[in-house]
Amino acid sequence: MAGEPTKPKSAGDVASTKARRDGSLPETKPSTSEDIAAFVARARAMSPHSAGAKGRLVFALDATMSRQPTWDMACALQADMFREAASLGSLDIRLVYYRGFNECRATGWISDSAQLARLMGKIDCQGGNTQIGKVLSESRREAVASGVRAVVFVGDAMEEKVDDLCARAGELGLLKVPVFMFQEGHDPVAEQAFREIARLTGGAWCRFDPGAAAQLRELLRAAAAYAAGGREALLRLAKTTGGAAALIGQMK
Repeated sequence: MAGEPTKPKSAGDVASTKARRDGSLPETKPSTSEDIAAFVARARAMSPHSAGAKGRLVFALDATMSRQPTWDMACALQADMFREAASLGSLDIRLVYYRGFNECRATGWISDSAQLARLMGKIDCQGGNTQIGKVLSESRREAVASGVRAVVFVGDAMEEKVDDLCARAGELGLLKVPVFMFQEGHDPVAEQAFREIARLTGGAWCRFDPGAAAQLRELLRAAAAYAAGGREALLRLAKTTGGAAALIGQMK
């Protein structure tokens, strides 16, 4: 833009410009052992899995019209996640849901099951298409901003471009945030997409039957155990519950 100040080009800038012209990559200085050690230390400090860190779980739900019975069931069962996590430390949950025409909302971090139940009780399901891509994008943003140990998604359909969802899932995978995709019913399109999202994030896909509160309860407890205590907590729970065993059997 005219009038904008310009910086004189350094030798490195000139070399980089020349490299772009002839199609080659600019030469880079190899990292020293001190550089690598500093990077590892920074990465560990930023990791949501740091020792002593508070467990954080994104709890995402499809709130379109057909989901009202499952929404009510999840509302009744969410306290089990807090109870499971309580024996391991603590857990904060961020509720993310979509419904209606292009509506996708997220709460703040909630550490009390009664507060989350009150909030969920005020939300009614509305007709609309799935918005799983927004759920994954919000989870990635929050993972970078404040640390997320796991994402739980409960739904029965997928009406988006699966490649776009996989790209967002891959970003969560790079951040080491597993997504647990809990599918109600037997829709084959949803199953294919949910399985791939789980695989790309290092999470797990599990199916539960419509209205099966006991199945969903086990799955939610297992996800909460992982968010609060990591893989070791999930392994311990897997010795007594089938839901935890189903998750740990898929996680890499």
